[in-house]
Formats: sequence, C-alpha cells, structure tokens
Amino acid sequence: MAKRSRTKLAILGFLTWKPMSGYDLKKAIDGSISNFWSESYGQVYPVLQALADDGLTTRASTTTEGGRPQHVYAITEGGRAALANWLAEPVQREPTRDELLLKLFFGGQTDIETSINHLEASEQRARAAIARYEEIARQITTKHGDKPDARFWLMTLRQGLAHSRAQLGWAAETLGELRDMKAGASSRSGMVEASAKAPPRPKKPLKQAPRKPRAPTKRA
Repeated sequence: MAKRSRTKLAILGFLTWKPMSGYDLKKAIDGSISNFWSESYGQVYPVLQALADDGLTTRASTTTEGGRPQHVYAITEGGRAALANWLAEPVQREPTRDELLLKLFFGGQTDIETSINHLEASEQRARAAIARYEEIARQITTKHGDKPDARFWLMTLRQGLAHSRAQLGWAAETLGELRDMKAGASSRSGMVEASAKAPPRPKKPLKQAPRKPRAPTKRA
C-alpha cells in the first residue's frame, strides 16, 4: 500500500477521537505518534480533501475562536469500515535506512576517532530518547490513564523505550571496541617510532678462536 494511502488511514484513525480541523490533526499527530510516524501540513490538507471526496469523512465549515474560517472533518461509517479493513491487513515493512550504520560499515576508510565521535553522539541521542519516553509514559498514565486507548499508546511507547535502551547498550559496547582498536593502533605506532629513532647498536667484533701451538719439527 502506498505511503499516501497510509496517510489517509492514519488521519481516519485520529478522527475516531473526535472531529478535527487540519490544524488540530497536525497537532495531534505531533503530540502522539511523531516518534515513529510523521505527516506534514502539505500531506494532511490534500488528504483531508480526498477523504471528504471519497465519502470517508464529512466536512463542516466553522470559524475559530479568533474568527478565522476553518473546515472540521468527522469520520463516516464508510471511513470506520476502511480503517477497520486496513487494521486487519498484514503489516508492510519499510526498508531500513540508518546513516550511522552506513558510516560505521565503511569505518575502515577513515580514522577510528571519527567513528568514535559518531557513536558518542548516538549514545547521547539514545539517553535523551529514553528520558523523553519515560516522561511521556508518566504523562499518559497520569492524564489519560482512564482512556481505553491509553494502554495501546503505552505499548507503542514501550517499543521505542526498548529500542533506545538496546541502542544505548550497543553504542557502549561498540565504543569500547573502537577505543581498544585506537589504543592498539597507538601502541603499535609508538613501537615503530621508537624503533626508528633508536641509535644502531655497535656490532661486536667477531671472536677468533685461539690458535693451537704447533708441535716442533724434529731435525733429522
């Protein structure tokens, strides 16, 4: 299924909460699933129009509190059926693209310190992600714990938390190996330099074996 179609279905999912405008939808997406799924305003508004044209939502013209006109969309029974059908389909996996792993794969073509810097930055990002996920979990539990969907939100959050913890552990292990490689390379380099700078040792003179005394010759 194309990405654009999944955008339609993600929006239908959010409209099961309540009728929303395009602005409300983008705000809901950014505040909930942006850690694993993102949509831009450029995607949201055309899709809302298409959903209304397909009869999967209704559109009502209203005004904001500031008096600005806006369209508010609500899901129809047809939209709920389309969402239910999609939820029952097998999950389609996206190809994995990870620039950190790509650079580490070719790490032999640069100095070890470059790879160490990349891994240290990854370690910091993983720590920050763990702290962020733990805070979101607290907010869901305290503010939305009574909502039926809250347990499902926490399930997706725990996947991100587990992934970040695994990333942190892998980064620490890989950094240890890279630092060992760097230390080994420095040690070998120092030995070569010391060997090159050392003065040549004088050659010891060859010891000659003592000559045996010749027996005197007898005169006739």
